[in-house]
Amino acid sequence: QVQLVESGGGLVQPGGSLRLSCAVSGRTVRTSNVGWFRQASGKEREFVATRRSNGATYYSDSVKGRFTISRDDGKNTLYLQMNSLKPEYTAIYYCTSTAGNPTSTYLRYASTYDYWGQGTQVTVSS
Repeated sequence: QVQLVESGGGLVQPGGSLRLSCAVSGRTVRTSNVGWFRQASGKEREFVATRRSNGATYYSDSVKGRFTISRDDGKNTLYLQMNSLKPEYTAIYYCTSTAGNPTSTYLRYASTYDYWGQGTQVTVSS
């Protein structure tokens, strides 16, 4: 059984930073595609960042240059370093994973992924 457990969310002031973690069990992050999505209240879940099994990374335009996705193969954990946070980034952040070799286009769609964490709330507010 594949499980993903996020942590690291919280309240942060605009311009601040947070690092989200996602501990994965039942699947090896090194050989799978792993990513982050977010869902703000009243909105649909949207793509944030993803890392292919070969190490290639992709970001949404809204977070490019501010967020960094990484993984620790030894801990089988995925991370999302978020810098220069804006109030509009307030949302529940979900980590997710899928096997196989989907294209970079399909990796931006939530339907491509087969396992999800429960989410962690990030609130950016003064």
